[in-house]
Amino acid sequence: MQFSYKILVLDDDKLVTSSLKSLLMTEGFSDVIFYNEPYEAIEYLKNNKRDVIISDFMMPKMNGIEFLCEAKKLYPNSSMILLTGYADKENAIKAINEVGLYKYIEKPWDNDELVINIKNAYERTILTQRLEEANRELKKYNQSLEEIIKEKTSDILEMNERLSAIINNCADGIMTVSSKGRVIDVNPACESLFGMSSEIIKTKDIETLFYFKENEFNKIFEDEEDKILRDTEALNAVNGNRIPVEISSAYIPSGDKKEEGKYVFVIRNVHAQKEMERLREDFIATLTHDLRTPSVAAIQTLEYFLNGKLGELTQKQSLLLQTMKKSNEDMLGLVNTLLEVYKYESGKLKLVKIPFDFNVLVDECINQVKSIAEAKNQTIEKKNNNIEGKKVLADRNEIRRVIINLLGNAIKYTQEGGEIEIKTEADGADLRFSIKDNGEGLYKKDIPKLFKRFSQGTQEKRSISTGLGLYLSKQIIDAHCGKIWLESDKGKGSEFFVLLPEAVVQEEKEAVWTV
Repeated sequence: MQFSYKILVLDDDKLVTSSLKSLLMTEGFSDVIFYNEPYEAIEYLKNNKRDVIISDFMMPKMNGIEFLCEAKKLYPNSSMILLTGYADKENAIKAINEVGLYKYIEKPWDNDELVINIKNAYERTILTQRLEEANRELKKYNQSLEEIIKEKTSDILEMNERLSAIINNCADGIMTVSSKGRVIDVNPACESLFGMSSEIIKTKDIETLFYFKENEFNKIFEDEEDKILRDTEALNAVNGNRIPVEISSAYIPSGDKKEEGKYVFVIRNVHAQKEMERLREDFIATLTHDLRTPSVAAIQTLEYFLNGKLGELTQKQSLLLQTMKKSNEDMLGLVNTLLEVYKYESGKLKLVKIPFDFNVLVDECINQVKSIAEAKNQTIEKKNNNIEGKKVLADRNEIRRVIINLLGNAIKYTQEGGEIEIKTEADGADLRFSIKDNGEGLYKKDIPKLFKRFSQGTQEKRSISTGLGLYLSKQIIDAHCGKIWLESDKGKGSEFFVLLPEAVVQEEKEAVWTV
């Protein structure tokens, strides 16, 4: 079956657009335009109307929300769909409320679900256009109002039936609630979620239907702002289970001044996502046991051989064993980095802040990487500005990890005989330090990508590293309520800056534990 829907798809990843092209052609969508550059897509839309416009969220030149806002200005009745990752869904939900997007779809998407959403989006566009046309005709034929009302009432009823069909078949629960928390109406998905009929649910207050943590129930009704509630649970009356859900609430004012407004809840079952989080924790536990422990054992065994405790080794044997030891140490370092990243992302890592001499820490870090720099005939120069004799309150081990990582990157990307400079200064109670190299530098467009997870180099050159070092460094600095950033020009080197606010202390303090 062929569909004459006019669709535009934008994604900066050509692999994604190629995959979507194959899918949509297979499903019978014949009039589909694909773009990888947002500005080219906007130029096309200026002269060509599309019924459904689909855009990726994360793009280097213009993000998906910005692009869909421009498209919305050109065609306000066209349905806009945003493709987004789970980490960006809050921005996507906000865009639905503020910009008027039709839908956001999380990556990776289900092909059948994507096709259904495109069809529903097209239906929405047609319904919106018909409603607008109906309004124009009502104004045009004002003199024959009775006949027009009879004719258009049928169309409106048909539209309402279609809209009701969409709501009734929505996988997410939709609930209208009074300003007092009394349930007014629900869709069938709510009946399945709570294990009760709509008639019974409408006799309840939402306090009896959900388990709210802390004071979230009162926060819903304290003002008319849209809200997103996480870590909330729906109570199923059939089996007594608590089902994890996310609630997006929106206030709808009443047209009658005598009546109070209502709230609409969109309730999403996130049990599968929570299960994935649990599986991820199991994976991390397995990773710790199955990779870290054997790696440590292998390193210790190789050291036993290299120490000559089992007899003298030939030069070739020693070189081979040293290579094996280095490989195991690299793998252990990767495992430890993955574990640290997981701890920060899951909020399970606690910082231990103690006062320490920052100059001493910098000297230790320089000594640790000095041999690597000397192998490339590089020099590392330290410059201190008004930091002598002052203590810094931070997690020493974690800040050490940041400095080692930044120094390692500087050495790696600086040519033979290059210079690396580390500067430290105190601005009142704030500590600021930077590490500068005279390497190749980066293009401005590549700088925002560096602190993302698994980011590897630039578009012109990819690195063999895991792309976790700078991401972990940012997690550590963020945990200290600080800031890390980069200034770089292609061909002129790079300089990483770190700011730790309120970190410089004049007197000794006891260790401080923070989450």
